[in-house]
Amino acid sequence: MFSAELRFRRQQAGMSLEALARKVHYSKSHLSKLENGAKKPSQDLARACDAALAADGQLSRLAAEKGPGNNLRNAPGETPNRADGQAEPPTDDQEVWLMSMTPDGGTGFVGMDRRTALSLGALSVLGAGTSAGPAVGGTAPRARLDTEPALASFRTQLGELRTMGQRMAPTMVFPIAIAQTNALRQLARSAPPAQRGVVLRLAARFAEYTGWMAQESGSEQQALWWTDTAVSLAEAGGSREMGAYALVRRALVTMYAHDSPRTIALAQRAQRNPETSTRVRGLAAKREAQGHALAGDLLSCERALERARALLASDEAAPESGRRHGPEVLGSRHVSDPVGVTRGWCLVDLGRAEEAARVLDQECALIPVDAVRARTRFGVRRAIAHALSGEVDQACVITTELLTGSSEVGSATVRLDLRRLHQTLARYHGHRSVQELSPMLLTALSRA
Repeated sequence: MFSAELRFRRQQAGMSLEALARKVHYSKSHLSKLENGAKKPSQDLARACDAALAADGQLSRLAAEKGPGNNLRNAPGETPNRADGQAEPPTDDQEVWLMSMTPDGGTGFVGMDRRTALSLGALSVLGAGTSAGPAVGGTAPRARLDTEPALASFRTQLGELRTMGQRMAPTMVFPIAIAQTNALRQLARSAPPAQRGVVLRLAARFAEYTGWMAQESGSEQQALWWTDTAVSLAEAGGSREMGAYALVRRALVTMYAHDSPRTIALAQRAQRNPETSTRVRGLAAKREAQGHALAGDLLSCERALERARALLASDEAAPESGRRHGPEVLGSRHVSDPVGVTRGWCLVDLGRAEEAARVLDQECALIPVDAVRARTRFGVRRAIAHALSGEVDQACVITTELLTGSSEVGSATVRLDLRRLHQTLARYHGHRSVQELSPMLLTALSRA
């Protein structure tokens, strides 16, 4: 069906195979084999043809890959627990997390149900840390102290944790985030009633960031579980905003799974929530645009980006916007123009590589040098844009500059785009700059 549709669209546009080959930066013979059904199209080529022939995503949909390989770990067993894409809500049986150490000295956190923990005597080690859930019911300690100094310290630690997450592997940041979240839950149990909600809402922010580090480590299931934990903590603290932002986070998981319908649906649902803040609606509109880009819908993508820009600008102009620049702000705080870089990101998925390269060249130059993870994520996408537009030397230069950063951050989401970049550059395997880059790129992928 793809072969027939490609030939029909090309002929309807009055375009020769040679002319189309020049537009999409593939050889005439390769396109001929596609039209004859001798080769299967890649998603990047299908998107480029969509853009060149104004096919509105039809060719991308026909070429869509349904098999494994789109999730973060590229392995079975890392899918959400429920059919609607949400993780199972936290339960009492999931509430005990223990530090474990392997014989070779490796460490990590292991989830354990409370009954098993009791049988192992773990509760005597954890003490009050085994309280069931974020609610503060039951018998609380009698001593109740002013929590403001501790809260100020935890806010500082959240900022430092997010800075650490920009420079270090998520597998190193993840257990620290877990420990901080549980420490705040302990603080909530002994906090005065007037301060308890504030403590729980801050714990929710730590839990949400823990979920992001889980996703960056390659575990979708843990990412969704921690996101749901963040929602529970926030609701116990009297806030429902985290519930709307959790939809944006889930939409990120489905986006990386190349599931455009669910990405769009989750992002739109977040925007319809009456309790959603202006900022979260803006972030949701940005995610919706990425879903439309995956679907090849340029018009809907641009409309969502315009809505995101207006909402985020309105949030910045609000009188209380100053506090949103602190560590508790939801979404990235390391990118000066989040809509601009997202537009460049979307243009790659829309098959408009030349335009994407121009936009990302401008936007990536504005990302702070110390924001290693953000520079790597958008920088790799920038390299893909240049490679897809036939600017192989420039793509290799950008990639060489990024390789150290990409191996340092150890990001599962960056790894997906690194694989895509490697596959794109493999088309030019005879090119000298590709031959020089290939060993370094393969090393970075293996380390990731």
